Amino acid sequence: MSVSAAGYDLTPLTQAEIDEKAADLTPEERKVLLDHGTEHPFCGTLLDNKLAGAYHCRLCDLPLFSSDSKFDSGTGWPSFFQPYDPEHIRYLEDSSLGMTRTEIRCPRCDSHLGHVFPDGPPPTGKRYCLNSIAMVFQENS
Repeated sequence: MSVSAAGYDLTPLTQAEIDEKAADLTPEERKVLLDHGTEHPFCGTLLDNKLAGAYHCRLCDLPLFSSDSKFDSGTGWPSFFQPYDPEHIRYLEDSSLGMTRTEIRCPRCDSHLGHVFPDGPPPTGKRYCLNSIAMVFQENS
């Protein structure tokens, strides 16, 4: 078992476990999470969320980002300057659409989350640009 510094199991799910968790996804959720799609800007349900809590992977529930690192990037997608735990994000080069970007995925279930760009605010200078549909929000109690 692989455990992150934050104490979460990062052991990759089997294809059977992913299929079981994906059974209840909507077609649009499947398009983004499993087929690496992108939701339209300014339409995501988490874009304007200002509550304190954590944003988790919709498929496997791994915490991805804290509300403490969320900022308004003006891009139309929820944006964060750092992950909940560095090990909770997997990075891949994405050369689709005629440009090179860095795709971000969940390290446990391999769901597509969005992309990261080098134009964010201090202290990291990173802008993690996420699809709302790829996450669920859990408010602090």
